[in-house]
Amino acid sequence: MIGTKLACRDRKGTSRKGKSCFIKSVMHGECNGCSLQMDEVLASVAEKIKNFAVIYVVDITEVPEFNTMYELYDPSTVMFFFRNKHIMIDLGTGNNNKINWALKDKQEFIDIVETVYRGARKGRGLVIAPKDYSTKYRY
Repeated sequence: MIGTKLACRDRKGTSRKGKSCFIKSVMHGECNGCSLQMDEVLASVAEKIKNFAVIYVVDITEVPEFNTMYELYDPSTVMFFFRNKHIMIDLGTGNNNKINWALKDKQEFIDIVETVYRGARKGRGLVIAPKDYSTKYRY
C-alpha cells in the first residue's frame, strides 16, 4: 500500500472510517533527539486518543511515493489524514501540511489531534491550531 491508502487502514487492512488518522514519518537510519522526543509523546498519548485517532509510523525510504507526494525531508514529520484525505493544520509557521518539530507537552499534542478531528468531521481541509507556534519555535 502506498500514499494515503496506508493512512486509514489498520494492521489487518480494515478501514478506520470515522477516525482521524495521523502519520509520523521517519527517515531510515535518522535518529535524533527531536525524533525520539516525538516518539515518546506519541507513545504516551496513544491510549488517550484511541477513540478518535490512530497512529501510523511510515519509513519514507520504504515508500518513496509518499515522500515525493508530501515533500518529506525532515528526520521526523507528523501529518494528519481523515478518510483518505490530507488535513492541513494552520500552526502559524507557514507550513500547513505537517508538524516537523517535536512537541514536548502531551496535552498540547492531544489538543491538536482533537482540533484536527473536529474540523475534519465537519469537512474542513484546513483547521486552525489551538495555539500559535509562529514565535515559539525558531526556524
